Amino acid sequence: MPSLSISPSVPAKAPLLAFSPLTDSHGREITDLRISITDRCNYRCVYCRTGNEGAQYSELPMADYLRLARIFVGLGIEKVRLTGGEPLLRKGLIELIRELAKLRTPLSGNPLDLAVTTNGHLLEDQAARLKAAGLSRITVSMDAVDAETFARITRVPDSFEKVQRGIKAAQKAGLGPVKVNCVVLRGFNDDQIVPFVRFSREHGVIVRFIEFMPLEEDRLWTPGTVVPFSEVVARLEQFRPLVKLPANSSGETAVRYTFDDGLGEIGVIAPVSRAFCGQCSRIRLTSDGKIRTCLFSQFDHDLYGVMQRGGADAELAAFIEKTVSQKEARHHIGEPGFLKPSRSMVHIGG
Repeated sequence: MPSLSISPSVPAKAPLLAFSPLTDSHGREITDLRISITDRCNYRCVYCRTGNEGAQYSELPMADYLRLARIFVGLGIEKVRLTGGEPLLRKGLIELIRELAKLRTPLSGNPLDLAVTTNGHLLEDQAARLKAAGLSRITVSMDAVDAETFARITRVPDSFEKVQRGIKAAQKAGLGPVKVNCVVLRGFNDDQIVPFVRFSREHGVIVRFIEFMPLEEDRLWTPGTVVPFSEVVARLEQFRPLVKLPANSSGETAVRYTFDDGLGEIGVIAPVSRAFCGQCSRIRLTSDGKIRTCLFSQFDHDLYGVMQRGGADAELAAFIEKTVSQKEARHHIGEPGFLKPSRSMVHIGG
């Protein structure tokens, strides 16, 4: 299969820019980039989409994502995660991954840590090709381990078994340990916590429970819909005594646990009740080429606009550095005057 087409002004083998680590004004080094390559999705999850048809979508040519990713990597990005929407809907995804896998981090010369987050519906047919193209890791968003609850949350019937087969295909392809993310909503799927523990132990996946954040298109979020960190941990302890695991990195968002018998791994990501902003190492690029410095930012920074005006790589890099310097110290969920972000999650990138 041919390599991804690159515009003549950006040769496929052009050297990376001189290394200059991205650091914000709070002293945090930015090493993780999430790139949304589409805001289309084949699910209509209750905590994300309104379920309305006829929405307008924004996508850039894959070559433009590649050019921007190369510049970010030249500035010190070490981890790139492709998200959406649902990234497996995009044609050219395999070719994009193949090109990204050629990039090397400027400090160590190591390959990128390259990951994809998917709902898993299309994963069975693509897992082996994703691995062969150079994908390092995969995360599957799955909010229930029984078909009825799964269909009620996703509002898509007959997908649960496809996701199960997708996880198995990813494991077979060598993309394990697969991570499975579950957004926990009180009254929707909080009864799935212990069943997910069993799923982790039986199927060899890492399960991560994520607090519900105010990022949905509808007005579903209230403090009462959040199942906080302490409650999730208490329910895990009722199943079996927990053993805390060390963090994989200083910027890791999940608090990691196994059980006293060493079987299974569970993570709890608690941006609402136990914010981890002080260690944030992440920045996002939306599907229409805007930089988001925080999930809950009120502002977009139009990096793609600089490119459209003919900006050279050095101009794009300078824009990125200036934007990162403005990264917020923290979010303000639950505080008086808190405003939901200017975009919903599906239009930011998961």
